[in-house]
Amino acid sequence: MLLLGSNAFIREATNLSFDELVIHMGGNGFFNMGWVEGVASTDARDGLGPFFNARSCNSCHKKDGRARPPSVDAEGPFGGLLFRLSVPGPDGPMPDPIYGGQLQDLASYGVTPEGIPVVKWTEEFGVYPDGTEYSLVRPSYSFKDLAYGPMADDVMISPRIAPHVVGLGLLEAIPLERMQELADPDDEDGDGVSGRIQWLETHEGTLPGRFGWKADSATVETQVADAFKGDMGLTSWIHPKDDCTETQVVCLEEPDAGKPEVTDHVLGRVTFYTQTIAVPIRRAASDPDVLHGKQLFNESGCATCHTPSHITGSSPVAALENQLIWPYTDLLLHDMGPDLADGRPVAEANGQEWKTPPLWSLGLIPVVSGHTRYLHDGRARNLEEAILWHGGEAENARNAFMALTKNEREHVLKFVADL
Repeated sequence: MLLLGSNAFIREATNLSFDELVIHMGGNGFFNMGWVEGVASTDARDGLGPFFNARSCNSCHKKDGRARPPSVDAEGPFGGLLFRLSVPGPDGPMPDPIYGGQLQDLASYGVTPEGIPVVKWTEEFGVYPDGTEYSLVRPSYSFKDLAYGPMADDVMISPRIAPHVVGLGLLEAIPLERMQELADPDDEDGDGVSGRIQWLETHEGTLPGRFGWKADSATVETQVADAFKGDMGLTSWIHPKDDCTETQVVCLEEPDAGKPEVTDHVLGRVTFYTQTIAVPIRRAASDPDVLHGKQLFNESGCATCHTPSHITGSSPVAALENQLIWPYTDLLLHDMGPDLADGRPVAEANGQEWKTPPLWSLGLIPVVSGHTRYLHDGRARNLEEAILWHGGEAENARNAFMALTKNEREHVLKFVADL
């Protein structure tokens, strides 16, 4: 039995060599390490900021788990709930000219944070075909105390909840050919689902996006470097400059704590750590209700996007190769309809498209992270609401779920919670 309970997400892949286990544990230390500001005597972990959202990876991914939004109307800072910013540009979206690509609500000593996010919730009510009532909560976002001037009038804002980070190296090892096999950008099979690959230009060439809510990062390494830069204001060889704009003179004048602040050694260790976090085992896979829920999940069309299984191919970590995995994702972009739209394009993804998130380990979020908030901004208060928010290409699957009896819906939710 693999380690479960509140530490279910912090176990390493079981087939690592001793040397790899040492690297994994070193990465775990850097993942949990708190960074300090400016140029400090602790030169192995200084350089935080001058603007940031968190002081460590663990701040947002506590125990490698998932963050959550406030449950009531509130003002930030919100640990683990971030806000991406962009404005339209001649060649696609560009960072906000004053606040850059992400609002940072914390700052180094003597520096004023960029602003304070505000979230308000509106409850909406609905009824299943069988008469069962339900409600959803819709968030709205704004900012106050913007310290460096108003945002652009056409700024696009997208909230992002920090997800749990199990199995990332396995997702990275899903062959491109498998993604191409599943993609159907022109809906040639006529099922109303047209998933497509998010192609990204990277330092390694053109690669498919696999990570981030809109598949806007191609590898675990770039995802880690993106978080160091955007969330903690730490430079790396991938991002050698802080997210400072010309207007933010105070940011530009802050001293560097090394070039880069995140050394190649630290970046490599954190990357390896996040690649090799194990996926917890299922707890009730043979339960009759769970098996019935699995059948209904497939019959409702949920597995069209949440593709159950893959066999991994080549990987930077040999131990992750040739593994049969069950993440329940196709890693493709899908139009999820206007209710979930953020209106903010990212690379080739438009404002209504999102990457299919993996479903494995969702049922352990309450145990590890102490809550049941789901979707890209945490608006869903439980797994049932997450399904009810689906639209666009997932509308038929959502309607099929809603048409089930109450008992059948409970079996589907029990199945998903066991993945």
